[in-house]
Amino acid sequence: MRRLFVVVMLVVGAVTGGVLLDVVAARPASAHATLASTTPADGARLSAAPSQVRLEFTEAVELGAGYARVLAPGGERVDAGRAEVNGAVVTIPLRGDLPDASYLVTYRVLSEDSHPISGAYAFVVGDGELVAPSSVTGEQDVDLVVAGVLPTARWLGFAGVALGLGVPVFLLVCWPTGWAVPLMRRLTSTGLAAVVFGGLLTFLLQGPYAAGTGLGSLLDYSLLAATTSSAFGITLLMRALCALLLAAALAVIWRRGTPPSAALITVAALPAAGLVLTTAAVGHPVAGPLPALAVPITAVHVAGMAVWLGGLTALLTGVVRPGVPPVAMAAALPRYSRLAFGAVVALVVTGVLQSVREVGSPVALVTTTYGWLLVAKLALVLLLLAAAGISRAWVQQHLGVSRNRPGGSRVTAHAFAAEAGGAVAPHTVATRRPVEAATADLGTFRRSVLGEVAIGAVVLALSAVLVGTPPARSQVAEPVDVTLPLQGEDGSSAAGSVQITVDPAATGPNTLMVYVFDEAGQLTEPQGIRVTLTEAAQEIGPLEVDLVPSGPGHYVGDELSIPTSGEWTVTVSVRLDEFTAATASTDFAAR
Repeated sequence: MRRLFVVVMLVVGAVTGGVLLDVVAARPASAHATLASTTPADGARLSAAPSQVRLEFTEAVELGAGYARVLAPGGERVDAGRAEVNGAVVTIPLRGDLPDASYLVTYRVLSEDSHPISGAYAFVVGDGELVAPSSVTGEQDVDLVVAGVLPTARWLGFAGVALGLGVPVFLLVCWPTGWAVPLMRRLTSTGLAAVVFGGLLTFLLQGPYAAGTGLGSLLDYSLLAATTSSAFGITLLMRALCALLLAAALAVIWRRGTPPSAALITVAALPAAGLVLTTAAVGHPVAGPLPALAVPITAVHVAGMAVWLGGLTALLTGVVRPGVPPVAMAAALPRYSRLAFGAVVALVVTGVLQSVREVGSPVALVTTTYGWLLVAKLALVLLLLAAAGISRAWVQQHLGVSRNRPGGSRVTAHAFAAEAGGAVAPHTVATRRPVEAATADLGTFRRSVLGEVAIGAVVLALSAVLVGTPPARSQVAEPVDVTLPLQGEDGSSAAGSVQITVDPAATGPNTLMVYVFDEAGQLTEPQGIRVTLTEAAQEIGPLEVDLVPSGPGHYVGDELSIPTSGEWTVTVSVRLDEFTAATASTDFAAR
C-alpha cells in the first residue's frame, strides 16, 4: 500500500508539473510544423510578379526529399532553381519574365519530427482569374503501402530494444546464472538484429515517405542521399551502429558464460545508452517546445519499457519453466519484482509528461486521431498494470520481497495462547516453507506474465503508430470565446462591452458570433456594427465578415472563412449612437 501511494503521488506530481511546464513554456509552435504565413498571401492579387515566394512555418523544416515549386496555369514550373531553407523559412526564387497569370505554389517539406507537410495555394499577377489549387494538384499525400510498412518497421525496432536491452539487464540484476543459458543469448541477439533491421528499413522508407512515392523508389539514390543528410537519417544509422557495438560487447560475455566484470559492464553500457538515446531522439520529442527536456524524458521512458518488457520475456522463457532450480527461481522473482516496480514508476511518470506535451488539452484527447490512439494505449497500459499487479501479488504471497535466505522463504503465522482470565494473546511464530513448495504452483504466475508480454507487444504496436501520427496539439484548434471592453476612437473607455466567439478558429469555414452589451451588462442594439479579420504578417485584410442579426444585440457570421493559418486579429466596430463609435479586438491563432 505504501508503494502504491508513492506511485499515485508521483503521477499527481508529474501531471501538475507537466501542466505548469506547458503553461510557462507555451509557444505557438507545436510538435508538428504548420504553415504560418506566405508572401505573396493566399489569393493575393499583385500588380507585378514577385521575385520570390516566401513560406514561413511554425517550426524549423527541411526540404529533404520534398519540394517547393511555383507552377504556371499549364503546370510548367516557373521557379528558378532549388528552394532555400533557413530554419522555419522556405524561399522559392522565381524567373524574372513572368507574365500576368494565376500561379500555384505547391510544397512538401519535412518538419523536425520527420513527418511531411504538404499544401498549395494560389496568387494572381494582373487581372487574370484566380485558379483554385484543387484544380491543378492531384498528388497523393503518402503512399498507402509505405504508410503501412513504416509502423511495422518501428515496431520491430521497439521490440528489439526491449529484448536487446531488457534481457541483459534482467540477467545482470535478477538472474546471474542465466548468462550461461543459450536461449538468453538468442533472445538478446534476435532483439539487437531487429533493431538493426527495423532501423535500416525505416531509413529506406523515409525517402518514399517524405517524397510521397511508393516502394519502387526505395533505393532511389536522390532519396537515400536526402535521408542520409537529414538529422533523422543520421540518428537511425547511429542507432543501428549502437546495436551492433552492443552485440559485439555482449558476445564477449556470452563466450565466458559467467556474470560480466565491472569493466565489461562499462564497455557494454556505452552503446546501450546510445541505443536508448537514439531511439528517443527521433519523432515528436525533437520537435516543439523544450526538446532538450523532452528527449531525456523519452529516453527514460524507452529504458523503462525495455527493462520491464525485456525482463518479462526473459522471466517467462528462462526462469519460470521446467528444469530451473527452485532456489534460483526463488531468488530471481523477488529481484525482478523490485526492478519492474521501478521501471513501471518511470514509465508512468514519463508517459504522463509526454502525453501532456503532445496532447495539450482534454479536447484534443477526444477529437484527434492521436488522442484516440493514446486513449487506446492508456487503456491497454492499465490492463497491463493489472496483470503486473497479479504477478507482483503472487511473488509477495509465495516468495516475499524482503531479503530471504537461500534455502527457503520465510512466512509468518499467528498462534494464540490462553492468558490468565481467559484472554487470548497472539504470538508470532516464524516458520520456514521450502522453496520447492513455494514455487510448485506456477500456473497463475505464468499466465499473468504471458498476458503481460502479449499486451506489451500490442502497446508497442500502438506506440509505433503514434510515432507516425501528428500530435494532437497540432491538429486541434482552440475556439475563441472572449468578452472585451469597448474602446472609444481616441483610446478612452466607452460604455459597454462585446463578447466574440469564433468556432473552431481554424482554416476554412468558421462561425462567428458577437454579443453587444451596455454598461449594465444587458444586451443592447447598436446603430451599426462591423466585423473585420486581419493577418498583419501576411498582409491579409481587413476582410469584412457578413453579419446576420439573430436577436437584440446578437449577430452571427456563418459565412466566415479563414483562408490560411496564422495570427489573426478580429475587430468589432460598433456605433452606439449618432456621435459615439467604439471598437474591440482580439488576436487568435488559426491552424
